[in-house]
Amino acid sequence: MQSILKHAQRIVVKVGSSLVTNQGKGLDHTALAAWAEQISTLKQMGKDVVLVSSGSIAEGMQRLNWEKRPTALYELQAAAAVGQMGLAQAYASCFCQHDLQSAQVLLTHGDLSDRKRYLNARSTLSTLLKLNVIPIINENDTVAIEEIRFGDNDTLAALVTNLTEADVLVILTDQAGLFTSDPRHDKQAKLIDEVDAGNPEIEKMAGGVGSSIGRGGMQSKVLAAKRAARSGAHTIIASGHEPSVLVRLAEGEAIGTRLLAKLPVLTARKQWLADYLPVHGTLTLDSGAVKALTIDGKSLLSIGVTDVSGDFERGEVVVCLDIEGAEIARGLINYSALETRKILRKTSNEIEAILGYVDEPELMHRNNLVLL
Repeated sequence: MQSILKHAQRIVVKVGSSLVTNQGKGLDHTALAAWAEQISTLKQMGKDVVLVSSGSIAEGMQRLNWEKRPTALYELQAAAAVGQMGLAQAYASCFCQHDLQSAQVLLTHGDLSDRKRYLNARSTLSTLLKLNVIPIINENDTVAIEEIRFGDNDTLAALVTNLTEADVLVILTDQAGLFTSDPRHDKQAKLIDEVDAGNPEIEKMAGGVGSSIGRGGMQSKVLAAKRAARSGAHTIIASGHEPSVLVRLAEGEAIGTRLLAKLPVLTARKQWLADYLPVHGTLTLDSGAVKALTIDGKSLLSIGVTDVSGDFERGEVVVCLDIEGAEIARGLINYSALETRKILRKTSNEIEAILGYVDEPELMHRNNLVLL
C-alpha cells in the first residue's frame, strides 16, 4: 500500500528527544543535519513542512553541565531557556546549508486557548509557510507551568496540524510504529500497518512512556492521531532511525503505522472547543441526556445531569460523561459549578425560582459543544 504522504501538500513532522539528542546529553548535530536535509528534499518536492522538535532541555542541561535532569520546575525552565538558544542556532545552521530560512515558534496552551492568540498563531504560521520558511515549533518550557502545559510534543504536534490545516502528521519515534502490544515485553507483538485513528481499541494497545528522555509514549501518539483526525489529517507513526524515512514516505513507500482520519471533520471553532481549551470540570449525564446530545443533536439541559465535579465558572469548558464515565462531549457551560449543583435534575422552567435569574435555558447549548 502506498504511503499517505506521497500526495500530501502540507506536513507536520514531529521528532522526539531521542532522535535529536545524544541520549539526552546535548543535541546530536549530525541528526539535526540529516533532518534538515530530508526536509529540504520534501521542499523540493513542493511540500510545505512544519517541524515540531524537542531537545531544548537536553541541550540546556549540557550547556549548564548538569548530569541529571532536574525535577524542580524553575530549574527545568532555566534549562529550556538556555537550551532553546542552542536548538534554534543548530537548526538555523543546518537549514542554511540548503538555502532555507527557519523560524523558532514557542507556544504554550495559553497561546491556543485564547481565541485571539490562537488566530494570531495561525496567521503567523501561515505567513511563514508562504514565505517558504521552515517553522520550528516547541513548547515554551521557559514560562509554561503545569496548568498550561500541552503535556508532550505529540499533543502539541497534533494541535499544530489542526492549526495549519495540514494533510498529514508524521510522528517519528524510536519504535517502528504501533504494535498490537508492547514489543519490548511481548515477542509476539505485531506491527499494525493501518488502522482508523478513532478506533478505541488502539488506545488500549498503546503502552506507557517509551523513553527515559522524552515525556510522551505510544499512547500520547495515538491520542495525537485522534486529535489530528478532527481536522481531516492522517497520521503516520514511524521509526526515526529508518534511513531517509521522510523522503521514502514522500516517495510513496509505506513505513510504520498509518492512522487514517475517518472521524467527522470538525469546523475550526469546534476543533478549538475540543482540543485547545483547558477543562475545568465534569458533568455526569443520564441516558436520556446522552441520547439527546449524541443522537438527537440537542442542547444539554440541567435535568439530564446527575453529578457535577470541579470548580468552574460560566463560559469555561466542562466535560460531559455518560453513566459509565466515558467522555462523550465537552463544551462551554452557561452556569458556574455552584449554580449547576443547585439546578441539576431540575427543569429549565425551575431555574429562575432556584437561582433568582436565568442566564440561559440550556446548561450547554449545542452550538457551544462538540461530540467526542
